[in-house]
Amino acid sequence: MERVEHYRQCIRKLLTQQATLEKPNSDVECQLVFDWEHDHYQLLDVGWEGLKRIYNCFIHLDIKNGKIWIQRNMTEVDIAREFVEMGVSEEDIVLGLHPPYKRPHTGFGVA
Repeated sequence: MERVEHYRQCIRKLLTQQATLEKPNSDVECQLVFDWEHDHYQLLDVGWEGLKRIYNCFIHLDIKNGKIWIQRNMTEVDIAREFVEMGVSEEDIVLGLHPPYKRPHTGFGVA
C-alpha cells in the first residue's frame, strides 16, 4: 500500500506541474481531477473559445493492480520517463494507450 501511495503522490506532482504550464484563457479552465478512491486522474481543459465548446482530456492516468496506467498523453512530455525519474519501476508503468500486443516491446509493464 505504501508503494501505491507513492504512485499517487507522483501522479499528483506530475499533473500539477503540467497544469501550471497551460496557457491562460479566462474562458477555458484547466481542471485537475483526482479520484483517490478509484485511482483515476486527469488533466482537462473545459470552457469556451468564442462559440466553440472546449473539452479536452490531455492526460489520463489510472492505478490498476498496483501499476500506473498511462491511458492518454496529448502532451510532449514523456510521462513514463518522468515517473521513472521519480522512482517508479518501469515494470509498474503500463502504456495503456498502446494496444496490448505492443506493450511487451515498450520496455515498460504489460499489465
